Amino acid sequence: MLAPLSRSVRAKLLLLALAPMLILLPILIALLVVWGGDAYHRLLIYKVRSDLAVAKGYFERVMESVGQGVATQAASQRFASALANRDSRQVDAFLRAARDALQIDFLHFIGEDGRILATSSAQRAGVPAEPQTVIRLALQEKRNITALAVYSAQELAAIEPALAARAYIPLLPTANAMPTERTEENRGLVILSAALVEDSRGRFLGLLVGGRLLNRDLAFVDTLNEIIYPEGSLPFGGHGTATLFLDDVRIATNVRLFADERAIGTRVSQAVREAVLERGETWLDRAFVVNNWYVSAYFPLLDANGKRIGMLYVGYLEGPFAAMKRWALGGIAALFVLAALFATLLSIRWARKVFAPLERMDATMQAIENGQVSARVGDIASQDEIGRLAHHFDRLLDRLQSQQDELRRWGEALDAKVAERTAELERAYAELRATQRQLVMSEKLAAIGELTAGVAHEINNPIAVIQGNLDLIREVLASQAAPISGELRLIDAQIERIRLIVTKLLQFARPAEFAGYIEDVSPCELFSDCLVLVGHLLKRGNIVVTQRIETTRCAAINRNELQQVLINLLVNAIQALGDRGGHVTLVARDWNDGDVAQGIVIDVADDGPGIPPQHLDRIFDPFFSTKGTGGTGLGLSVSFGLVERYGGKITVDSTVGKGAVFHVWLPSEAPSC
Repeated sequence: MLAPLSRSVRAKLLLLALAPMLILLPILIALLVVWGGDAYHRLLIYKVRSDLAVAKGYFERVMESVGQGVATQAASQRFASALANRDSRQVDAFLRAARDALQIDFLHFIGEDGRILATSSAQRAGVPAEPQTVIRLALQEKRNITALAVYSAQELAAIEPALAARAYIPLLPTANAMPTERTEENRGLVILSAALVEDSRGRFLGLLVGGRLLNRDLAFVDTLNEIIYPEGSLPFGGHGTATLFLDDVRIATNVRLFADERAIGTRVSQAVREAVLERGETWLDRAFVVNNWYVSAYFPLLDANGKRIGMLYVGYLEGPFAAMKRWALGGIAALFVLAALFATLLSIRWARKVFAPLERMDATMQAIENGQVSARVGDIASQDEIGRLAHHFDRLLDRLQSQQDELRRWGEALDAKVAERTAELERAYAELRATQRQLVMSEKLAAIGELTAGVAHEINNPIAVIQGNLDLIREVLASQAAPISGELRLIDAQIERIRLIVTKLLQFARPAEFAGYIEDVSPCELFSDCLVLVGHLLKRGNIVVTQRIETTRCAAINRNELQQVLINLLVNAIQALGDRGGHVTLVARDWNDGDVAQGIVIDVADDGPGIPPQHLDRIFDPFFSTKGTGGTGLGLSVSFGLVERYGGKITVDSTVGKGAVFHVWLPSEAPSC
């Protein structure tokens, strides 16, 4: 059988044409199913991750809205007037009107001793306020705080019986949920905000505390669902859902049990509860929700103590996407089969062309005559005379091509040597220029160091005398100094400003004397602390700050010095935005060198006017400033020196008219923390 096959050109061509189809087609279909399914799953997870990011942003905006509203009412002239008149009815009326305007559920005025002095609800004045961490921290630290809190049924009933009734939710049997003996959920999940109340002289009078109960807050979840999954955004009749959980119980949701009955009182599956509430992870996977499979995202909600008290959920029905995948894979497989059948019929017809190898040889000769020196007949794999002739022809062409390639390689090697020597000369010249600049800078810094030490000594002595006499004036005049207290505070501020300038000069000239101890600094805590310190500038400048934490690592650096660097960059971004306002973005991400973890990168970006190209090379030079008389020119230089001292660096990217991005590269002692 093999002998006739080796002598038949037609039979060999037919076998060669059909073998790839019969062997490769099943393999391609199998790979399509595997790779397609994996790509489908990753696409669904990517979408639900994006949906969760939108949901988190909306939830944070709702919390900020409550906090800003309460803070605005606390600082309002009308409230101050009501307190000054000592008219309890006027204060209660103000609180009720403010509660309705803010669309929250209760509003208290709490004194320094933690007792309720006035309230918008039926709660009796004079009793101690609810023992919530938000209120306790606001009283202790004298700052505005907004966070989630859990109220017991008794605490809600004391505020307003209707709130306790609204918070009460009977638990419904739920498949795959963790077994429990509870039959009801009577606690309330509350957005709680506490704002400082001060008189016209800045004396602390108490707290204005407002709360919004999220139990059965259908408007919240429906609005969230409309934002993420508007009508027609999901294909094939799919629909999305959003839910708020208190612990593992749905307290506000648009997931349906049946018809228009919402699944309030059902519970999350045990697997999700363990991952999100117990381990603090974000769930991004398919999950069984009440009565169907959804592509789901669950995010843990924390109270002011960082305790996980609930979850935020978004997801969409998996069924329509699964059907779409099956139809797509089936259609592609059918196309493969049809293509294979068509190719088979075509191959059988072409196999009749006995002289195809001769035609290929003729075409090859014509191509070579036209300058295509790489043209070849190709692999004929036949044992007849035509096949052997084609092989001999290709070998002859290969020998000629090899000789031409050798000549070309010699030429390319020579060109490469010339380019290599040229590059070495350019690198040597660049290194020489860099060394010269470093020497000049070293000489400047040495002179500045000597000058700074003397200047600091000469300035600090008269400052100490001024400060001492200023304290003596206050002590001698006592209450008689009240009419000029503003001027005295202004003198204090200017003295402190002089000290700060001197300290910056010393820190720049003698960085080793100001080095602090190294610790692991979390980007999340760092952002939170720095934003509190520049919060007044953000509010005054109508600036929106966006944060993204894309790393689990910490920076190995002194916390206070890194906070100084980040605050300096934030202040520069705020000043760049000016009165028109804008956006400032804080991002923490991984810094890797290949597969080796180096540390983290903190990006501080603004959408301001940007930095002109001619200033980028000098932006970190000492005493260089684009603010005229408004700056010392030491902020970025000192920041650069601080980061460089711990093995890091600061770089900047900017496009005029589109803003600037400063990148702070910080090493980590461990790959994660």
